[in-house]
Amino acid sequence: MTAAREVQLKSRPVGWPTHDDFELVETAPVPLEEGQVRVRNEVMSVDPYMRGRMSDAKSYAEPYALGEAMHGGAVGVVTESRSDAVAVGDHVLHGLGWREEAVVDGSAVRVVDTAVAPASAYLGVLGMTGLTAYAGLTRVAGLKKGDVVFVSGAAGAVGSVVGQVAKALGASRVIGSAGSDEKVRHLLDDLGFDAAFNYKEGRVSDLLREAAPDGIDVYFDNVGGDHLEAAIGSLRQGGRIAICGAISVYNNTEAAPGPRNLARLIQTRGTITGFLVGDHWDLSGEYAERAAGWIADGSLASRETFVDGIDHAVDAFLGVLRGENVGKMLVRL
Repeated sequence: MTAAREVQLKSRPVGWPTHDDFELVETAPVPLEEGQVRVRNEVMSVDPYMRGRMSDAKSYAEPYALGEAMHGGAVGVVTESRSDAVAVGDHVLHGLGWREEAVVDGSAVRVVDTAVAPASAYLGVLGMTGLTAYAGLTRVAGLKKGDVVFVSGAAGAVGSVVGQVAKALGASRVIGSAGSDEKVRHLLDDLGFDAAFNYKEGRVSDLLREAAPDGIDVYFDNVGGDHLEAAIGSLRQGGRIAICGAISVYNNTEAAPGPRNLARLIQTRGTITGFLVGDHWDLSGEYAERAAGWIADGSLASRETFVDGIDHAVDAFLGVLRGENVGKMLVRL
């Protein structure tokens, strides 16, 4: 056993996080207890929701502790095992990212087959990311064939899956917003979106109205702010909004104003529903089966953005908050 490194939260960020809020620490190995496995992490996920856990404000998940390693999704190879269910050499998905080596209870890992798909896919299109998109569309928003769907953050990890799954499920038109012309081209040329726009090129409400002149039935929200207000303004009768995230306000130091047009929901009989993927794990098997078919027939593709080395994990996380990723942002360890 050799020493390994981990990223600890040093201080709680105020506004935008900086490198000074984190510390890379070398840790001594610990012996395994009965039922545990030692995992050499190969790839880890950095996600926008992690920003909320860096605050000590009350939320749906426990905040990260100061002076301790943060955590998140990771896939690695088992190098030592005291679990009857997990063998040395297995690749496993678990929740102790932000470190090069993890000691995990065998009951808290899922063995994955890296011969079927690369390890990174189990953190993205075949993992929580994909399930978030599927649950938000099918269960929360109640997607129906023929619906017009708008998704914000459409070139990101969740948004890119949302658009493709919506098309696969029979949406008549899928529209995405993204933060660069390159990302817009990716949505149109690679992912099959019917329309897309760069939200930096004008008012989102105007750009959305141009892309969907007859309105939208479903809005999948990853951004909040002006995107949410624009979606409410374009909502058709009986429209549904599923709120997955609000990255535009995660680093605000003061509360952002809410949409000014909420009264329009009365006219449209529209609904807004927030959700967490953790409430929908029962859809995992269904999604995995359907996703495998979509990947096989080319209906579902994924792109990943990689940063190498745990010493650059904070760079990768800050990059997600700035929208520097196309698809899933991952750190190779």
